[in-house]
Amino acid sequence: MEKDKPDNVVFSNEHGYNASLLPYGTSVGAPVIQAVDLAGWKNIGISKVNKEFESRFNELKVQYQNLIDEFQWNELLYNARFSFEPIVGEIYHLYKDADGFNFLSLIASK
Repeated sequence: MEKDKPDNVVFSNEHGYNASLLPYGTSVGAPVIQAVDLAGWKNIGISKVNKEFESRFNELKVQYQNLIDEFQWNELLYNARFSFEPIVGEIYHLYKDADGFNFLSLIASK
């Protein structure tokens, strides 16, 4: 297998002499190509993503806790005794009777 051109000549059968079109140096006198340190960039990116995930996770924890609190209040109210149909958004008063049971009332204490 004989070469038509020496190793230091940039020649391609498809493009011909294309050394001036390449994005990197092709001669002996061209600057050295050095790999960029990507570890620092990756670590910065990872820390940013982790902060974003932590922030979103904390928001979800707060929403979950609010949902649990709302569920507990609803369970407390609907397990109480009442003799009327409660309407959402109206003000009612929750009391504990002598037997220790909760009851819901329309009348406020004085």
